[in-house]
Amino acid sequence: MMVKQQYTVSFVTPAFLGDAEQNGAWRTPPFKALLRQWWRVAAAKDHGYNHERLREAEGRLFGNAWIENNCCKSKLLLRLEEWRQGKMQKWAEPEQKVPHPEVKFPVDAHLYLGYGPLTYSKATHKAAFAAKVSAAIQAGEFNTLRIAGPKEDVDALARTLQLIHGLGTMGGRARNGWGSLELGGDGIAFEPLGQNNSLLQTISLPLPQCLQRDWPHAMGRDDKGLLMWTTHDDYGNWRDVMKELAKAKIAFRTALKFAHPKNSVDRRHTLAYPVTNHPVNAWGSQARLANQLRFKVINHDNRLLGVAYHLPCGTPEELLRRLGNQENNFRQQQLSVWQDVHVQLGTVMHRIA
Repeated sequence: MMVKQQYTVSFVTPAFLGDAEQNGAWRTPPFKALLRQWWRVAAAKDHGYNHERLREAEGRLFGNAWIENNCCKSKLLLRLEEWRQGKMQKWAEPEQKVPHPEVKFPVDAHLYLGYGPLTYSKATHKAAFAAKVSAAIQAGEFNTLRIAGPKEDVDALARTLQLIHGLGTMGGRARNGWGSLELGGDGIAFEPLGQNNSLLQTISLPLPQCLQRDWPHAMGRDDKGLLMWTTHDDYGNWRDVMKELAKAKIAFRTALKFAHPKNSVDRRHTLAYPVTNHPVNAWGSQARLANQLRFKVINHDNRLLGVAYHLPCGTPEELLRRLGNQENNFRQQQLSVWQDVHVQLGTVMHRIA
């Protein structure tokens, strides 16, 4: 038996959603990818945080061609009311300059958080769409999303959609807060973010325990509660919120000073890789380590609030093994690095109560 649900999806910040030709557009595949991403977090505890069991369950729900004797189509059906190109045809936003202690001059906050979809225009000396980007979905754009799924999976999907509404972002540089979205509709209620959010408490684990697995599987917590912060103030537009988030990211990254020779692994490499002007010879130019500390912009009493939250996990074993005699030291310092980052965040943002 299939259960049908309908939601209004709206973007709080611009979203860089590209189709096969890199044109920014509303399409269902990114929504299915977002559902898979947060379903894994919502369902990880139910499967004992065992990635093999979780992967099989995901394959049976979302479709697979690899489970022996159980290949199947996706049991989830998604439909957007409209497939259309984004309405933002060029980046004409005013500059939001912020200081950067490692750069001689202030940097543009939007370019700092959006580099890739955005680039520096030598003609205008401002941020502009990269050559591969022809449009973006503008803040305030909305669409209707319909989802149909098996009755036995309704509870897991409800938890997934709760997480997407509270923490979900989509598209290029989504971990930096671009593509922040919210869900709504008649009779739909979502539990607000906070230390008393029952779902977040259910899916949370202590920080040291999270670092024992190298894939995002739980919300982190410490002795003060969930690892979540908000901007000190709320704002009337997304531009100002993104500026504050850029300042926060610059603060916690640059607080980790480089102490080792160039081309050697250092504490800042725990956060993400590659790092501009600080490659690691053992990892090369093709290795990638995604940022675990993510940003989201949410509506809060008709104002906008920036949120930072931590889905902690350890550095992948493949990258650790390449470090040779530096492996043990880098592995053991991950906990202290993240604890230092959390302390620094507490000086520029407000810990969610």
